[in-house]
Amino acid sequence: MQPYRSRRQEPDEAPLERRAAENLRFIRDTMARAGAFTGVPGWGGVAMGVTALAAAWLAHRQPTVDRWLLTWLAEGWLAFAIGVVAMVRKAATGETPLTSRPGRRFVLAYTPPIVAAGLLTIALYHAGLIGLLPGAWLLLYGAAVMTGGALSIPVVPIMGACFMGIGALTLLAPATWGDALLAAGFGGLHLGFGWWIARRHGG
Repeated sequence: MQPYRSRRQEPDEAPLERRAAENLRFIRDTMARAGAFTGVPGWGGVAMGVTALAAAWLAHRQPTVDRWLLTWLAEGWLAFAIGVVAMVRKAATGETPLTSRPGRRFVLAYTPPIVAAGLLTIALYHAGLIGLLPGAWLLLYGAAVMTGGALSIPVVPIMGACFMGIGALTLLAPATWGDALLAAGFGGLHLGFGWWIARRHGG
């Protein structure tokens, strides 16, 4: 003999299952947002690309190595300022501000290769190995974008890998190609990926 089962209980089971599925999706989405930093700027990257193209044109026309280096260092600081302002603004309007745990982890992962690039610039300059600087800059910047991008949206580490690829090519190419490859990397890649990020992920 089968136990009695009220028919009025059956319709309640489906809504209960739907609520459980909705709660599970909400939890998964919340965990995904909590683990990823989405404040990487798109239009800020485009602006960095424009200034890099201008710097490449200007640096290529400098009469001395020191003035060439100063041109690119000025561009580096300008791009840094643009990137920080754009990132802070985008992060503040999104769900992961720069002071959040994902934001702090992104900065922590991004910073060491940039510091290494600065120290290597000083060492190569004093050693008279200026021709290695473009490749080193592109390679270490790509490493920074990859390590930071591992905690961000998937397109960011892809961009970092592209920078590293151009950096490796630059190290093997003739020194006279340096400005053109810097323009291709800091100019072209920032323009292309910046536009993509802005269109697909905002800001």
